[in-house]
Amino acid sequence: MSSLMRLLFIMDPPERIDIDRDTTFAMMLEAQERGWEVAHTRREWVWHRQGRSFCRWHKAGMKRTAAPDHIVLGEGREGPLEEHDAILVRTDPPFNLEYVKLTWLLDTVDRSRTFIMNEPGGIRAASEKLYTLRFPDLTPPQMVTRDMRRLEAFLEEMGGRIVVKPIDWMGGYGVFVVDREDGNRKAILEVSTRKGRDLVVAQAYLPEARLGDKRIILLDGDPIGAFLRVPAPGEHRGNIGVGAGARKAEVTGDDLRICRAIAPSLRADGLYFAGIDIIAGKLTEVNVTSPTGVQEIGRLDGACLEAKVMDFVASKVPSGGR
Repeated sequence: MSSLMRLLFIMDPPERIDIDRDTTFAMMLEAQERGWEVAHTRREWVWHRQGRSFCRWHKAGMKRTAAPDHIVLGEGREGPLEEHDAILVRTDPPFNLEYVKLTWLLDTVDRSRTFIMNEPGGIRAASEKLYTLRFPDLTPPQMVTRDMRRLEAFLEEMGGRIVVKPIDWMGGYGVFVVDREDGNRKAILEVSTRKGRDLVVAQAYLPEARLGDKRIILLDGDPIGAFLRVPAPGEHRGNIGVGAGARKAEVTGDDLRICRAIAPSLRADGLYFAGIDIIAGKLTEVNVTSPTGVQEIGRLDGACLEAKVMDFVASKVPSGGR
């Protein structure tokens, strides 16, 4: 490992970054404070030629101030991805074919020179909502289908209320509570499945969701922090981006049981940084593309999870790779 660590963040445009909520920003700021070189790129700027993947990137300078000065980009450069010690994949969903194309290009990066978090193959395996399918004993009853008749039958089987969500989005987008007494029920299922063209995840509705869902941040399979996301009045979604409140939470024995059960799979797939969601002792989601929550936990617990993440990244960078 070189004395100057070089980190490349594959991420969304800086103007989308919320300095008070964004986990990527917290990571970048922590790396900068360590004197590391931080670079910004986007998936549109990655390409491949003759066995190597390249990108255009810009050195980035961060400070906690109003946009557009929160991230200032330097002059653009181009070169092989292996010019960086570590690559952090932090582009937000949708997890669509464009995202998959990025992971294919990242597959060619020489891991003896550059560490990638999270591994592109692991991201493909997890999608954004389907990793829970590996752990049916830990989740609420759930179904993945595009068939509206099956969804209607599942709704009845679950007592007349289910949650339906797209498999490729985040932040609560497109998440519906479906009730058999709701006159909009069929319309919701039509929109969610695009009249049977798109797969959706349907889960049994857990009444405890009104009290909040717990986000636990996992680093290399181990929990390093948690907080509770409490839906806003009149809202069923426990997502900070749609107004949910953040409350202090502990990692309980039940939580640890879930973490330990999924940790071997996460490690095997190179999903080093993940955010899992738990409601009423049930695993509802495993988020691996750009999980967030680091800043909320920092404010609630006085913790600096981004420092733990950067310590981990430094420990994984290949020695002598540059």
